[in-house]
Amino acid sequence: MASVQTKIFSRGTAVLAGLTVLALAGSAFAEEPSVHDNLIQLSYAVDTFYFLMSGALVMWMAAGFAMLEAGLVRSKNTVEILTKNVALYAIACLMYLVVGYNIMYEGSINSWLPSLGFFFGGESPLEEVIKNSGGHSKMADFFFQVVFVATAMSIVSGAVAERMKLWAFLIFSVVMTGFIYPVSGFWKWGGGFLDALGFLDFAGSGLVHLCGASAALAAVLLLGARKGKYGKDGRVNAIPGCNLPMATLGTFILWLGWFGFNGGSELIISNVSEANAVSKIFVNTNTAAAGGLVAALLLSQLWFGKADLTMALNGALAGLVAITAEPLTPSPLTSTVVGLVAGILVVFAIVFIDKAKIDDPVGAISVHGVIGTFGLIVVAFTNPDASMVAQLTGIGAIFAWSFGTSYVTWMIIKVVMGIRVSEEHEMEGVDISECGLDAYPEFTRDH
Repeated sequence: MASVQTKIFSRGTAVLAGLTVLALAGSAFAEEPSVHDNLIQLSYAVDTFYFLMSGALVMWMAAGFAMLEAGLVRSKNTVEILTKNVALYAIACLMYLVVGYNIMYEGSINSWLPSLGFFFGGESPLEEVIKNSGGHSKMADFFFQVVFVATAMSIVSGAVAERMKLWAFLIFSVVMTGFIYPVSGFWKWGGGFLDALGFLDFAGSGLVHLCGASAALAAVLLLGARKGKYGKDGRVNAIPGCNLPMATLGTFILWLGWFGFNGGSELIISNVSEANAVSKIFVNTNTAAAGGLVAALLLSQLWFGKADLTMALNGALAGLVAITAEPLTPSPLTSTVVGLVAGILVVFAIVFIDKAKIDDPVGAISVHGVIGTFGLIVVAFTNPDASMVAQLTGIGAIFAWSFGTSYVTWMIIKVVMGIRVSEEHEMEGVDISECGLDAYPEFTRDH
C-alpha cells in the first residue's frame, strides 16, 4: 500500500510541476513582444544604424576639408590649417554637447528665440519607442547633428587661411558652434519661424553652408587680404597652393561624405518607400557633383584657355552644395542641370570675389555662400511645395544672423587680442610662428 501511495504522490507532483511549467510558459509567452512590436524594434535598430553610419560619413568630411585646404594653401601654412581643422572638430563636438543641441532642439521661448539649456536627456524607453512606432536613437541624432556643426565651421577655416591667428580662430569656433549655428538651425530644423513659414532646406544649403560662408565673409572683411595678393594697380596675383594631389583627394573625400550628408538627412531607410528615396538622393547628389565639375572644367578652358583643376574641384563642390537644399524631388536629369549651372556660377563667383579684393584662398565664400544661396532658390523650381517668398526670407534671415553675429564676435576678438598675425610671421609662414612645426621640413619652404 505504501508503494501505491508513493506512486500516486509522485504522479500528482509531476502533474503539478507540469501545470506550473505551462503556467510560467504561458505567462512568458504573454509578455513576449508581438510581431508588430518586434518589427518596430527592428525598424528602430535599422534606422539608428543608418543614421550612425551616415554621421560617420559626414565626420569623414572633416578629413576632406583638411586635405582640400592643406592642398590649396602654401606649404609654409600647412601645419596651422591642419591644426585648425582637427581642433575645430573637437570644439564643435564639445560645444554642441554642452549647449548647442539644447538650443537647437530642446525647447523655445518663441518661434524666434530658443531656450537656453545644457546637455540633453537620455534615450527613450522601449515602450515609448513602440508607442511612437519606431524612430531612431536620440544619441544617434546628436551624433549626426554634431558633425554638421563641424562642417559649417570648417568652411570658415579655409577662407581665413594663411594670415589669421590660431587662437583667435579657435575662440570664434566656440561661439560659432555653441550659439550662432544652433540658433539659425532652430529656426528651421528645431521648429522655429522659418519652419512655420514653409522654408525648405533639406540638408543644409542655407543652414550649414550659407551660415558658414557668412561667418567666413565677416572674418575676411575684418582680416584683409594676404600680403602680395593684390597689386597697387588693382592687379590680382595668383597664390598657388602647394599640393594639388592633396586637394583632389580632399574633394573626393568630401564627395563621398556628402552621401551621408544628404542621404542621412532622409532620416529613415527601413521601408521600401524610404529606401527608394535614399537611393534617389544618392544618385541625385552624385550626378549634381559630376555636372558641376564638368561645367566648371569646360568654362575654365573656354575662359582661361586652360583646364584649371582648382576650378574643376570647386565645380564639383558647387554641385554638391546646390543639390543639398533639395536632393529628393528633382529627377537625376534635373539634378545634373542644377549641378551644371552651379559649376558655371561658381567660376564667375570666384573671379568676381577675387576682383572685389575679398581674399578667399580656397573659394569657400563662393562655393558655400553664393552656391548655397543658389541652391535654396532652385528649391522653388524643383519642389512643388516650396515658396519663393519663404526661400528668400530664409536666405535673408540666415545671412543676416550669421554675418551680423559673426562680425560682432570677430570685432570683439580683434579688439581684445587681434585676429591677424604680424607681417613678419605671415611672410615666414604661420606654421612656425603659430605651431612651431614645419609640414615639409626636408624641402625649402616657399615665401
